[in-house]
Amino acid sequence: MGNKQKFIFVTGGVLSGVGKGITAASIGAVLQAKGATVSIQKCDPYLNVDAGLLNPREHGECFVTKDGAETDLDLGHYERFLDIELTQKNATLSGRLLSNLIADERAGKFNGQTVQLVPHLTGAIKDAIALAADGSDIHIVEVGGTVGDYEGLSFVEAIRDFASRVGRENCLYVHVVYVPFIQTSKEFKSKPAQNALNDLRGFGIMPDCVVVRTDDPAPGDIAAKIARFSGVPEDAVILLSNAHTVYEVPLTVYASGIGAVLERFTGNASKPDLSKWRTLAEAQETRFPKTVKVGMVAKYLDNEDTYISVIEALKAAAWHEQVNLDLKWVSAEDTTDSELGELDAVLVPGGFGKRGIEGKIAAAQYALDHKKPYLGLCLGLQVSVIAAARRAGLSDANSTEFDPSTKHDVVYIMEGQAGKESTGGTLRLGDYVANLTKGSKVAEAYGATETVERHRHRYEVNQKFTKAIEAGGLTISGTSPDGKLVEYIEASSHPYFVATQAHPEFKSRPNRPHPLFVGLIKAAKK
Repeated sequence: MGNKQKFIFVTGGVLSGVGKGITAASIGAVLQAKGATVSIQKCDPYLNVDAGLLNPREHGECFVTKDGAETDLDLGHYERFLDIELTQKNATLSGRLLSNLIADERAGKFNGQTVQLVPHLTGAIKDAIALAADGSDIHIVEVGGTVGDYEGLSFVEAIRDFASRVGRENCLYVHVVYVPFIQTSKEFKSKPAQNALNDLRGFGIMPDCVVVRTDDPAPGDIAAKIARFSGVPEDAVILLSNAHTVYEVPLTVYASGIGAVLERFTGNASKPDLSKWRTLAEAQETRFPKTVKVGMVAKYLDNEDTYISVIEALKAAAWHEQVNLDLKWVSAEDTTDSELGELDAVLVPGGFGKRGIEGKIAAAQYALDHKKPYLGLCLGLQVSVIAAARRAGLSDANSTEFDPSTKHDVVYIMEGQAGKESTGGTLRLGDYVANLTKGSKVAEAYGATETVERHRHRYEVNQKFTKAIEAGGLTISGTSPDGKLVEYIEASSHPYFVATQAHPEFKSRPNRPHPLFVGLIKAAKK
């Protein structure tokens, strides 16, 4: 591969949401399968400092890294595809870079220079890329949004100029464009893609590879047309239609001809071992004799991306247990017993705010009363603790998040968190160790009495109500090493009622499902 580090820049044109993240992750997977060490980074032009305060309905879930970065959901795709643990440096947002620049200017670090987008912001972007690339053979950078967006111009200029830092031959520019199919005239229209390529060239970047996204397979003459108008060789125009499953994309990316492009770029002619992806894609397509119906009790029902890591963790556990997953969305605002009764298992994911909370408490109570397999994640633990306390007779038991004046605050705000409720970067974030009770269901699931999971929350179980929680049918089965914080609870006389203060979905992998999700699916099968 030569000893020079290589950089792949993935940009998008025509419209956002065409699959740049999956494309970038799939290119990384192909390069890994050729034996390369790959690192990856998302550059987002938003003026937010991180993704912690972005609306999940609009942007999908907030993915949390092991060191507590609140990031875009694309980092979840990267971790699942490349099976690596990412950190703060793999997510770069304009807001953070700008706030650092302003702080440096106020501290007098620029010695009277005029601070400008070029070279100061672009320089900061290039430094962030070099830092995130450290230790890898090939570093992939995905630039969010579409080329031509006002806020993205500094990023486009930075990746263009990055070539003068490392050598143009060590940079591969991949532009992902969308080609729509017009129903009335029954033809694919490449004009928006041609315009998007002109935009990129106008900013001084000549792409080395164009990925053409279509809903249905496009004819080869589309590739020829785009090659002709963009100046990109025809074998470097890759046609990618929608896949049945995202884990098929590394296979389709390679099959569609990017192998030759990557071979020329890296000098590595070895054939990638994509057997893992073949097995995964086949597992996704397999229909098993048995189906389990899992209800997700949630309040954002109009965007599956809001819970994408949870959904992927459930899918992985279902393939592992060789059952089909029938995922049912249960609105937290109007949950009914009859709807819950039709399910094989109930899952309450994380969340914030009062809306739909009584429905989530009712779902936990139903699962306790009717011995229905239950998995609670973060807020899913908190509502189950409230349900148990109410079962024990504390009818007004609640969390101070939803009822600040409750007498029985079985869930209360963490020390030092009061007053920070709507602020960014102030939650308990990232990896924390927990000690599990020997012989408990969770210790059995993990096959260990110590775990490390990622967290993102502000409220904790109030242990002065432990007796009431236990009288309501739950036991504390895992705590922080000092015993002060409740990390896991479970119901002992129940087929499977487990909840954790953590977000185990972030550590699930398609070919290595998380044990708590496997436990839920196993119980649902029975």
